[in-house]
Amino acid sequence: MIGGLLRWLNAPANWTGLLAATGVLVLKALGFLGGWALGLAALGYGVGLVAGALWWGWPSTREDAWEALKFEDEGDAREAMGRALAGVRGLTEHNPGGRIPAPLAQRIKQLCQRLEGLLDQWERSKGSLSLQETFHARHIAISYLPQALNTYLSIPPQFATTKLLANGKTAQTTFEGVLAELETKVEQLGDDLASQDAQAFLRHSEFLNQKFGHKDIA
Repeated sequence: MIGGLLRWLNAPANWTGLLAATGVLVLKALGFLGGWALGLAALGYGVGLVAGALWWGWPSTREDAWEALKFEDEGDAREAMGRALAGVRGLTEHNPGGRIPAPLAQRIKQLCQRLEGLLDQWERSKGSLSLQETFHARHIAISYLPQALNTYLSIPPQFATTKLLANGKTAQTTFEGVLAELETKVEQLGDDLASQDAQAFLRHSEFLNQKFGHKDIA
């Protein structure tokens, strides 16, 4: 509720209405308007609100799509990670305000696909991830990727693509770097499981070779 009120108060249309009403009250304070100024101020707010809404859009108390991109790491890991990845993919495809360039959107969806592939591999694998790697795998899907996208989408597009941050890069370039780090980690996790499975396969092959392999007959 508080978040919805703040969204309304910070809306450009609301500020336009407030400026119009304030202008009327200033004129009253200067003695140019009589006792009917309060009613005129209310009318001015309404006119300013409508004018601002026509220009910037009507204020809404609903949270933006990217503000809703928050997931809890609870319950079954597969279900929790699946919900988060579905949310990230859905938001990327919706692309509110065209904030996500096509190449960047493609990378996000590919990362979601790789994470889903990691989940499938994890379920089939005879190996296991360490406690730390398990933590990373869950949180890449449930918090790291959604939070990175959520934060990036809170930045105005023009600022995100043109203004340099303290690291000397734009927000978009920084976000691309974050995606690269997550992509590398997901690949490492997949390689770890694959390596364990390969070793298990090799041990089993050696066992079969010893048991059934060709033996010289004396």
